[in-house]
Amino acid sequence: MTEQEKRYFEGKKKGFEGEVFFDQVVTEPLECEGLVINDLLLKFNNTYFQIDTTIIFKDTIKLFDVKNFQGEYYYEEGRFYAINGSERDDPLVQLERCVSHFRQLLYSLGYKGTIEAYVVHVNPEFTLFQVPRTYPIIFPSQLNSLRKKLNNNQLKLNDWHRRLADKLISLHIVESPYDLSPAYDFDSLRKGNNCGRCQSFSITLNDRILTCNNCGHQETVESAILRGIGEIKLLFPEMKITVNVVYEWCGGVWSKWVIRNVLKKHFKATGYGKWCFYE
Repeated sequence: MTEQEKRYFEGKKKGFEGEVFFDQVVTEPLECEGLVINDLLLKFNNTYFQIDTTIIFKDTIKLFDVKNFQGEYYYEEGRFYAINGSERDDPLVQLERCVSHFRQLLYSLGYKGTIEAYVVHVNPEFTLFQVPRTYPIIFPSQLNSLRKKLNNNQLKLNDWHRRLADKLISLHIVESPYDLSPAYDFDSLRKGNNCGRCQSFSITLNDRILTCNNCGHQETVESAILRGIGEIKLLFPEMKITVNVVYEWCGGVWSKWVIRNVLKKHFKATGYGKWCFYE
């Protein structure tokens, strides 16, 4: 990938990790009457908008836009800046646009209740200066308090709320128009075993145990082969899993006999001889 592509995908990865952390701390432990919907991508009036977390309660719908920013930022004259003085896209402006589209969509579905929306910062190394108290922002130190407040909502839901949740899920757009995945094919990708933790290709094999020379992570040969198979299935879902394909993907490090034994142990063989593949 180009440097620009690397920065883009590192940002996407960091954002995803922030959303997972928010779920683990706030929404997954919820014990209240609320329907949680994650990662909705919707369209209304030819405009796409995305909501990280939606929670439907009896009398209100709460939206959370999760940010995993790191470093120091500040507000000045209503604008959002990094500490070095460079202006950045204001998450609150993005949130306001999202809420506007979402409100219109809900109105078209017959919902006329209250909508509350917040920007949630989850990174403990994030600092924001000069922020007005009225801004709908939740900081890392407030996540536990947020979970407790949500759990206080014990009003019972009814079938209408569940139908609304099902309708929103049905409207979710699976293939994002903003998808910027780089083009790739099997032959162009680097082959070989890499570390399951840091993805380094600097690996040492000793007594059927792989040790990463970069971070020290250890993994068995069987686990590494299964992880490689998972990568093939993720990147090339239409490709048949064969001994030769796995052998090439793993860089020819393991013998085909070892790979075949792993495949037989964990997958079902279909066909015979050179036409044999595993499912």
